[in-house]
Amino acid sequence: MTAPATPSIATPTQDRARAGAPAKIVVRGVSKVFQRKMDELEALAGIDLDVQAGEFVCLLGPSGCGKSTLLNIVGGFENQTQGIVHVDGEPVTGPDPRRVFVFQEYGIFPWASVWDNIALGLRGRPKDEVARITQHYLELVGLKGFEKSFPEELSGGMRQRVAVARALAVSPDIVLMDEPLGALDSLTRLQMRGEILRLWQREKMTILFVTHDVDESVQLADRVVVMSPRPGRIAEIVPVNLPHPRDIGSPEYGRIKNRLYELLGVSHAI
Repeated sequence: MTAPATPSIATPTQDRARAGAPAKIVVRGVSKVFQRKMDELEALAGIDLDVQAGEFVCLLGPSGCGKSTLLNIVGGFENQTQGIVHVDGEPVTGPDPRRVFVFQEYGIFPWASVWDNIALGLRGRPKDEVARITQHYLELVGLKGFEKSFPEELSGGMRQRVAVARALAVSPDIVLMDEPLGALDSLTRLQMRGEILRLWQREKMTILFVTHDVDESVQLADRVVVMSPRPGRIAEIVPVNLPHPRDIGSPEYGRIKNRLYELLGVSHAI
């Protein structure tokens, strides 16, 4: 007898999208061609994507498919060759403090303490405000007691927590994460996934998250945008209508995971 299907449970951001709320991020017809000495490299071709405010979207695909290029275009660090990118209805013309990056290699300053790294983006504000905000995010990522420590004294997971805290301290609307857990060991990576989810649910920011890890995308995302090999195109957008924390043993979790492997052209029965 066939087991009943797991019921779909829409997230609040998916509910807003269905109700016709305007998207936070709008990408239309975006292509990117890099000019090289002898030829051209087409990185992206015809990308259309909407991301709702407060949504967690993963960009999933093989290395070289243009995931990071798309992230950089949304962040204003790279210009598209064709197409448009709007955030809150305004065209993206360059970097903006409301959009922050978290990179794979931590991106924190080795000569600065944990406290000073987190407070970096708050320069120019009153001292008491800087102290209050820095303390808040220090505690939020579980680093109370490590204020005076330097990056070399921290584990990889702790350094990445500093990077996340520094990004959130400036109260961004959008957090762009480029394989932020890729340099971590498997156990620390699993712990950091939980930390990122907790912070996302508490801070209500919009996250666009690049990964090549299928499990990571299913555990984190409201939707998974699967990209094809270069030139990167959107092969399919897969909704993950499962509540957090997600049961990795559930039939629906397994179905979504298998669908992602199928789209990536990988047999899961290895």
